[in-house]
Amino acid sequence: MTDMTENRGGETETAAARRSPLTKRGGGDPGSRGRTTIADGVVEKIAGLAARDVDGVHAMGSGLSRTFGAVRDRVPGGAKSVTRGVKAEVGEVQAALDLEIVVEYGVSIADVARDVRENVITAVERMTGLDVVEVNIAVSDVKLPDEEEEEPERRIQ
Repeated sequence: MTDMTENRGGETETAAARRSPLTKRGGGDPGSRGRTTIADGVVEKIAGLAARDVDGVHAMGSGLSRTFGAVRDRVPGGAKSVTRGVKAEVGEVQAALDLEIVVEYGVSIADVARDVRENVITAVERMTGLDVVEVNIAVSDVKLPDEEEEEPERRIQ
């Protein structure tokens, strides 16, 4: 004789347990079913905003990209590009970033680079769940206090 007992309907307990509404279907936690992909541009936006938040960062991108960006920003309907100076390579679980920044004169470039790296890694990992394996920073220029801005103020006519 087996250890299974019959319930009122004549079924064994194991058969009744199989019909229970508490039995999971579909294989595990609903949050783990399916795949999430994150586009390179999403990571670039997050990193660009995080880098700009650091004191000592004057601008992002090389002189040429900033010049084109300033022209694009003045065109009606043209939006400021938060991804200027940021390049991301995103895999399934990891991301690598290259940033090009302009620092303000007088700041410690090493400290600014460290702060940018920390801020970018924290923001990208928190928002995407990706593991940021590297953040390469290229300082392309130093903004001097007496230098004219690339985007001059508009004059009233």
